[in-house]
Amino acid sequence: MLPPDVRDWLPEGHLAWFVLDAVAGMNLGEFYAAYRGDGVGRRAYDPAMMVALLLYAYARGVRSARRIERACEEDVAFKMIAMMETPDHATIARFVVRHEAALGELFGQVLGLCHEAGLVRPGVVAVDGTRMAGNASPEANREFEQIAREVLAEARATDEAEDAQFGEARGDELPEELRTPEGRREFFRRARQKREQAGEEPVAEEVSEGEEPGGGDTSRGEPEYEFDAERIVARVQGREGWLREARRQLEQHRWEEPEPVARSREERLVQAAERLEQELDAERRGNEAYEGYRARGRMKDGRRFGKPPKPHEPPEIPKGKVNVTDPDSKHLKTTRTRGYVQGYNAQAVVDEGQIVLAAEITNSTVDWSQLDPMISATIAELAKAGVEARLEVALADSQYWNEQHIDEVIANKHVQVLIPPESGLREQPRPGWTGGLYDWMRAVLKSDLGGELYRKRKQMIEPVFGHTRHNRQVTRFHRRGRAAVRTEWRLLMTTHNLTKLHRSKIAAMAA
Repeated sequence: MLPPDVRDWLPEGHLAWFVLDAVAGMNLGEFYAAYRGDGVGRRAYDPAMMVALLLYAYARGVRSARRIERACEEDVAFKMIAMMETPDHATIARFVVRHEAALGELFGQVLGLCHEAGLVRPGVVAVDGTRMAGNASPEANREFEQIAREVLAEARATDEAEDAQFGEARGDELPEELRTPEGRREFFRRARQKREQAGEEPVAEEVSEGEEPGGGDTSRGEPEYEFDAERIVARVQGREGWLREARRQLEQHRWEEPEPVARSREERLVQAAERLEQELDAERRGNEAYEGYRARGRMKDGRRFGKPPKPHEPPEIPKGKVNVTDPDSKHLKTTRTRGYVQGYNAQAVVDEGQIVLAAEITNSTVDWSQLDPMISATIAELAKAGVEARLEVALADSQYWNEQHIDEVIANKHVQVLIPPESGLREQPRPGWTGGLYDWMRAVLKSDLGGELYRKRKQMIEPVFGHTRHNRQVTRFHRRGRAAVRTEWRLLMTTHNLTKLHRSKIAAMAA
C-alpha cells in the first residue's frame, strides 16, 4: 500500500527535503573529524544524517531525544531524513554532547545560506532579550551552609553518631575545615579526588525535560585577576567598582571555560559550593586590590589619598545562593509574567526581515551590559557568513542604556545607536539624567527620521520571540549548563532562519 519509491512519500516542497539540501551544502568537516577513518569500531550513523535530523526536529519544535526517536518510527518525514533507520535516544543525546560546539556553529552556515538568498539586510538591526526558564527550579537555590550540611549529612548515619561527634555542640555548625578558605579548598580537592578514583565518566542520556547529559570532573582553572585602576576609577568611584570588576572577570572566566553540569546530585552539590567559594574569593581579590590602590595610588589631582577607606572585611563563609540543579542558571526577573524565572537571558539581534543575525545567552539579570557584546557578536557572525554589508543603526529598548557601551559602539564600531534613556512609562527624565548624551538621544528620537527608525524595533524583534514561545512552544530550555543552553538557543535560532529561508523559496516558486 506504500509508494514504490520512498521519495514519493513527501511532496516536492516539503521542509524535510529543504533541510536535506541545506545540510548537503554545509561544511561538516568538524563533525566527521571526530570519527575514526580506519574502519575500526562499530559503524556510526552518518553525521550528515544526524545533523539533518536535529535541524528538522528543532524546526518542528521537537527537542527531546526520546521524542525524536519515536518520530523516526512514526513520522514519514523523520523516517526519510533518518534513511529508514531509528537511532535510539541515547545515541542522539551522545551526538549532541559530543558535537556541542559544532552544532552551535551551524548558525553561521545557515546565516550564510540566507545571505546567498538575499534575505540578510543588516542596515538596521534590533537587539533584545527574553528571560527563559531553564531546566531547574527556583526551590533548588541554596546557601553555602545549606549545601555544606547536605554534603556532610551522608556521613551522619545515626543520632548516636552525631552525639559522639559533636558532644555538647548543637550539631548543625559547619566543621572547622569549612570555616576557612584553606580548609574549603582542601575539602573540594578531596571531593574531586574521590570522584576521579571512582572512575566516573560523563555518560550521555536523554536530552529531555528534567534530564541532562554530562558529568565527570567539573574542576576548572582559577581566573587570574588583573585590575586596571584608571579604567575602574573612570567608571565607578569607591570600593564597589573594584568588587564589580572582580565579579566581571570571574564571570568572563566561566564563559571562556564552561564546565558541564554533573549528573549526580552529590557532585552538583560540591560544584555549587565551589561556585560560591569562587565568588567569595573574587570579592577578596577585588577588596585587596582596592585597598592596595588606596594605599599606593593617587587622586586625579596627583595628591595621595588622605585617611584610609572604611574597613571592609569579606565574610568568612560564602554568602549568596546558587542553584544545585543548574549552577549556571540565575533567578531572573521577567516583565512578561511580572514574576521571576530560574533560567537564562536569551539575547538576539534581528534585521528588518526578522532574520536572526546573532544569538547568545547570558545569565545576567539585566540587559544594560549586553549592547556592545551583541553588536560585536553580530559583526563577527556577518563576517563569517560572508556578508559585506555593514551595520548602520542598532535599535534597543531603555534597558540597554549604558553610556560606555553606546560610546564604544558608535565610536569604535561606527554603528549609530538609538536607545531611549527611559521607558515610555516615564513622562519626565530621571533625576540627574539630563544634558550630554541623554538630551542628545532624546532629540534624535524626537526627530522624524529617528522616530521612524525606532518605531521599527518592536515589529522587528518581538515577533521572533513570540513565534518561538507561542507557535513553536519553546518556553524553557531542556539542557543544563551555559555551554549546553547556548547551543540549544543557537539551534533554535538557526532553525528559525532555516524555516524563513524555506518559506521564501516556496514563495519564489509560487511566483
